[in-house]
Amino acid sequence: MSKSIREYWPQLFDNILDFQLLADAVDTEIQSLGETVDQQLADQFVLTSGYEAVKRRERMLGIQADPTNETLDFRKKRIINRYSTKPPFTIRYLQDRLDFLVGEEKAIVSVDGQDFLLFVETAIENAALFKEVERTIKTIKPANLIYNQQTALGDHISMEEHIRFRTLERQTRLGSTWRVGMTPFAVADLEVSVK
Repeated sequence: MSKSIREYWPQLFDNILDFQLLADAVDTEIQSLGETVDQQLADQFVLTSGYEAVKRRERMLGIQADPTNETLDFRKKRIINRYSTKPPFTIRYLQDRLDFLVGEEKAIVSVDGQDFLLFVETAIENAALFKEVERTIKTIKPANLIYNQQTALGDHISMEEHIRFRTLERQTRLGSTWRVGMTPFAVADLEVSVK
């Protein structure tokens, strides 16, 4: 509130200490009331809601949130996703939902109509986001399609080839005077690198 409550009182109250203290207390309460009304208005919309409103909506939708691992923005996005997941569903609609959750062109949806397969190729490293994507797909996909997840996380594997050569000279012969434990089976030369 920009004006103090004193400005609405008669001037003869200005010099009385009790009314000055009362005006300070009322100003604080009116300011607190204004902030609460503003927050209540903001809580009417998911994107501007506060922590308690998000928590209430998650409880209404049956969402078990993990505040330690999930940000408030992700939780708001999940609530919007649950509210907007309404039939009729199409492949384009599923692609739009995944673009909203994951980001543009980070998830690719395709259908094999002959074999009744639904392919979704994504590159998601966040476990909470992956669970929400999987739940969205299972909610939207028709019962006659089989969901096939194709993860496309980039990984690098490098290979090296080494060839080494070592000659072994056998010390044992059949019919010889070889003594067990005294003479080794074979003696190895030094290892030579070929490639």
